[in-house]
Amino acid sequence: MASEQEILGALEAVVGPDGKTPLPRSGAIAGLSIRDGKVYLSISVDPGQAAALEPMRAAAERAVRALPGVLGVTAALTAERQSGPAPAQARPTGPAKTSAPGKPSGLARVARIVAVASGKGGVGKSTTAVNLALGLAALGWRVGILDADIYGPSLPRLLGLKGAPRTENNMIVPLEAFGLKAMSIGFMVSEEDAMIWRGPMVMGALQQMLRDVAWGELDCLIVDMPPGTGDAQLTLAQAATLSGAVIVSTPQDLALIDARRGVAMFNKVDVPVLGIVENMSYFVCPRCGERSDVFGHGGARVEAERIGTPFLGEVPLHMEIRERSDAGRPVVVSDPGGAHARIYLDIAAKIKAKLEQGAARAAPKIVIE
Repeated sequence: MASEQEILGALEAVVGPDGKTPLPRSGAIAGLSIRDGKVYLSISVDPGQAAALEPMRAAAERAVRALPGVLGVTAALTAERQSGPAPAQARPTGPAKTSAPGKPSGLARVARIVAVASGKGGVGKSTTAVNLALGLAALGWRVGILDADIYGPSLPRLLGLKGAPRTENNMIVPLEAFGLKAMSIGFMVSEEDAMIWRGPMVMGALQQMLRDVAWGELDCLIVDMPPGTGDAQLTLAQAATLSGAVIVSTPQDLALIDARRGVAMFNKVDVPVLGIVENMSYFVCPRCGERSDVFGHGGARVEAERIGTPFLGEVPLHMEIRERSDAGRPVVVSDPGGAHARIYLDIAAKIKAKLEQGAARAAPKIVIE
């Protein structure tokens, strides 16, 4: 594998943002990371020049990709101000500001993009996203799913997928399972690896998974969003031109507080909220049949009514859902006629109907603050 010095040497052939200084000496390299044969590069630029400097970004990727032992390259333009030219010493001093003039090339033939989001982690968002994607596929749509949680990717385990995706014509070819096209950073790193990345590296990886994945023709791409309402969520809401968002929450008050923040975030970036799903809504003992409301019950329905957002349905806390998810065979495909699969299929049908009724919408004209 190429060393950092070899990578910087290759980048000497790329002219930096000023149009004359070699990139490594321009002071524009905000971050350089090497992991498992893959190189991640952040280049600091003036936000107003981002479109004009796209050829420079592409040239940097080509220069590094040509080095022996390099399996993949992600180069991203950021608006980070620099304290010095050395990649190891670069420190973020402010958030990146970008605009979203249209769909990235990999999404050109994707008809609709839907975010599945939660205000906090641990509410079963990823399990819900996978089963909803499979539900939409069962209803006749061509569906893909993007795992946008860089720090905690779940898609490889939930779909039982292993191995790195291949590249074809400079595009990443997504893996496939149960008729879904799937992409996750988890396909490129092991489950034991900790993703210790700064913001620019995360943004670069997310942008590449949107821009450089050959999704092909899809009726819908489900984006399993990272939890919370930070820069990554705003970048995705802006860059992907979302058709709508689904909020997942448990019934308890603490989760609902964060769910409200998720709804508020999508409202601020002009993304319609398709509805709220109450996950882990109740528990039925498999032995005695007694029902217990472990996290309370009905809170998400009440909250949806309070804020005027559709309530999509209740998913129980059940061992079958957990066991089948851990085994890489979600209930919608492993037990399509079962009670739990029917719940997800019903929610998917509501989402499909809302999307078919909705008009096409323009990319929100915002900046990330």
